[in-house]
Amino acid sequence: MRGSRAYVLALALVAGLWSCSRATQADEAAPLSGQHDFDFEIGLWKTHISRLSHPLTGSTTWVEYEGTSMVRKVWNGRANLLELEVQGPAGHIEALSLRLYNPESHQWSLNFSNSSVGVLGTPTVGEFRNGRGEFYDQESFAGRAILVRFVISDIKPDSCHFEQSFSADGGKSWEVNWIATDTRIPVDTDPPQGHAP
Repeated sequence: MRGSRAYVLALALVAGLWSCSRATQADEAAPLSGQHDFDFEIGLWKTHISRLSHPLTGSTTWVEYEGTSMVRKVWNGRANLLELEVQGPAGHIEALSLRLYNPESHQWSLNFSNSSVGVLGTPTVGEFRNGRGEFYDQESFAGRAILVRFVISDIKPDSCHFEQSFSADGGKSWEVNWIATDTRIPVDTDPPQGHAP
């Protein structure tokens, strides 16, 4: 009887160790978490922005801005801080975006503010898939509830593309109102004033 109990316990122990080993192998084979999705953007960028003057009004008037963006890694890539400074005929924009990675949901929240307001807005939340980042939120604009979509695409080593769109019909249609194209400034180039690394 004792021999059979010892045999059963030995089998249970071996099965348990095999199960733990298989779980570890599965964890090692699991895809990356996404916490380094924004690593491509770390550095200094020349930024060109086109902004729709009056979103969701039928307006087709766009204004242009030129300037720079500086992106710094925080928390070993689980967060980053973007500083934007651009100038154009419609004025000066100084803004920041704090991007935070949630290791539980494997999603990012993008928290935007500009210097004229000084408060973080509603975060857009989403993730990267197949080289494209899509982030969404719901907020109030001109007194009504809208959906906001922010897309990061065409990601290359020295350039990337950003678009923000609004939807006033629950996502059935989207109006693009902010387009940014960034081109990397080589590291050996002196950074513009206000953006020293």
